[in-house]
Amino acid sequence: MQEGRFDKARTLFERLIGDAPPEILERARMYLAVCERNCRTPSLSFNSPEEQYDYAVSLLNAGHYEEARDQFEAILESSPRADFAHYGMALLSSMTGQAEDALEHLARAIELNPANRIQARSDSDFVDMADDPRFTELLYPETG
Repeated sequence: MQEGRFDKARTLFERLIGDAPPEILERARMYLAVCERNCRTPSLSFNSPEEQYDYAVSLLNAGHYEEARDQFEAILESSPRADFAHYGMALLSSMTGQAEDALEHLARAIELNPANRIQARSDSDFVDMADDPRFTELLYPETG
């Protein structure tokens, strides 16, 4: 799957699902879905990381979290200093209950572009992080 050979990976995941133990069955199903989606979806191309970010945000807003994660990770792979992609990963991580990842990516987004701190203060997508003192400290360092 990591080599982009989704047809072959799909076949292997289909076989695995047939007799997979319960503890890996759900993950195998998720990977199978990813393979099926990639087999039928033509490759996407973007003119800029910002354009790819807009697409990732649309996926995020539609609740397609794994696809959004793939797009954010692709941006960061080619542009590790893309503050907006770190911000997007922070949002995704917050929305999917991954507080540690959310804090890590938000801290990096703020480090790369301090304006992200101001944006995050009013971003309703971080509502699940509001009670975390580390989140508050990150957004309001002057009160600490």
